[in-house]
Amino acid sequence: MPTLLAIQVSPRHEYSTSRKLSAVFVEKWLAAHPGGKAIERDLMKTNLPFVDLPWIGGAFTPPEQHSPESAAAIKISNDLVAELRAADRIIIATPMYNFTIPAVLKAYIDHIVRVGVTVVDNVGQLTGKKATVILASGGDFSPGSPIEGYDHASSYLRQVLGFIGITDLDIVLAGSARAGTSGETAVEAFGEVIASAAAARVVG
Repeated sequence: MPTLLAIQVSPRHEYSTSRKLSAVFVEKWLAAHPGGKAIERDLMKTNLPFVDLPWIGGAFTPPEQHSPESAAAIKISNDLVAELRAADRIIIATPMYNFTIPAVLKAYIDHIVRVGVTVVDNVGQLTGKKATVILASGGDFSPGSPIEGYDHASSYLRQVLGFIGITDLDIVLAGSARAGTSGETAVEAFGEVIASAAAARVVG
């Protein structure tokens, strides 16, 4: 059974451009993959801790040496990695904050990039997956834009996901689009692109 993991980042919920476009993606993906299932990981509801000393102890010592604090800290990471491993298709729907990604998404990435787990001898272990990133922004960072070079989120996500083996990655720059009270333009502007990405590469 093919599995889609939809990672939500925006705190704006029903007013969020990235969430609205993600909903289109999930709907079209499920239609294109009969019998498939979609799992949502809402980072605004996950309450992810930042990497701290107990987490480091859990990540870099054998399980039998874990303190109760380290065991609890690394369990969150283990659960997130297992969820990611089980997915065939991944979508990350996120806003851009100050030219890069929100802190909660960075916290998630710090939990899933694990030496000896998702990266072994600098080789990513999560291969064979396809991912799409919906990157919503108030500005236009598309190719040719005067501020194209300010988009540090795209290059970072491509690099860090590639580091753990997810190299088949599409990034949809949903720029200059507003959702909710500012006008429903996001789905109109980018919905066809999102639907096409969702329907592509049907998993057998």
